[in-house]
Amino acid sequence: MNWITNYVRPRINSIFSRRETPENLWQKCDACGTMLFHRELSENLNVCTSCGHHMGITPRERFFALFDGGIFTEVRVPEPIADPLGFRDQKKYPDRMKAAQKQTGEKEAMLVAVGEIGRTPIVAAAQDFSFMAGSMGMYVGNAIIAAAEEAVKLKRPLVLFSAAGGARMQEGILSLMQMPRTTVAVQMLKEAGLPYVVVLTHPTTGGVTASYAMLGDVQIAEPGALICFAGPRVIEQTIREKLPEGFQRAEYLLDHGMLDLVTPRTEMREQLIKVLRMLLSLPPAVKGDLPKPDPQPEGTPAPELEKAQPSE
Repeated sequence: MNWITNYVRPRINSIFSRRETPENLWQKCDACGTMLFHRELSENLNVCTSCGHHMGITPRERFFALFDGGIFTEVRVPEPIADPLGFRDQKKYPDRMKAAQKQTGEKEAMLVAVGEIGRTPIVAAAQDFSFMAGSMGMYVGNAIIAAAEEAVKLKRPLVLFSAAGGARMQEGILSLMQMPRTTVAVQMLKEAGLPYVVVLTHPTTGGVTASYAMLGDVQIAEPGALICFAGPRVIEQTIREKLPEGFQRAEYLLDHGMLDLVTPRTEMREQLIKVLRMLLSLPPAVKGDLPKPDPQPEGTPAPELEKAQPSE
C-alpha cells in the first residue's frame, strides 16, 4: 500500500479543492442587482445597503426588530372553518394551505403580538405576504378583531403592518365579509379612544385598502410601496391612458395627501415610538437607562458630597 497515494494526496486535494458555496449566503437586490451577503442584509432588515430597496420581511422578523429586546407575546386568534366552500382549482384549498404553512413556518397570513417599543406598551399585527400573498381570509379578519379586542382590554394602541394581494378567492364571499368586520374592529378602537396606526408595506392592494389598511389615525408607508385597490396595469387598460410615473407608489400618495409619512424600515421603530407617544400625550422616550446603584449594607451612612472649594 502506497500511503502517499492512498492518504497524503487525497488529503491535499481535499484541502485545496474548490468548495461549493451555499446558495443562501448571497441574495441579489431586485432593484439594483447588487449581491448582498445574507448576514449584512438581515442586520439591515432586508433593506438593500446599496440602493435602499425594501425587500420582503416576515412578521416575526419585523417584530424581533420592533419590540424592545425582541421580546413579544403572541395573541391567540380564533380558528375559522378550514375549507368552508370545498374550493378546488389546480389544487385543493387545504393542500395549498399546508404548502404555505410548510414554506413559511407560520399558521396563517397574519401574526398578532403584544409587547413594548421604547417602553410604550402596544398591540401589533402584521401580514405575511409570503403566505398566499398575504390574502385576506377569515383568519385575517379574526386576527384583526382579536388584536382590536386585546388593545381595548389592555388599553393599548394598535399598530398594523399591511402587506396583501387582496381577498382570498378560495373563501369567496366569506373573504369579502372581512372588510366590514375589520372596519367594525377599527371603530372599537376609536370608541375606546385608542390610537390606531397603519404601516403600509409593499404591496398593499385589493380589498385591504378598502377597509382596515386606510382607516388609521396616522398612515405611514415604507418607501416604494405599491398601495392601491386596482393595480396600475388594470387602470391603464380600463381608461386607455398612460399613468404618471410612480403612480400609486408611496411617494406619489404622500405628495397627493393620501399618507402622512414615508419612513424607511430601518427608521420605522423610532418613528413609531415618536408618533405613538405623541398620540398618547406621553413625554419623549428615554434613550437609555442609568445603571442601578450598588446596594448598601444596612446601617451604612450615605456618602457625603464634597463641598466645592471657592476659587481664589
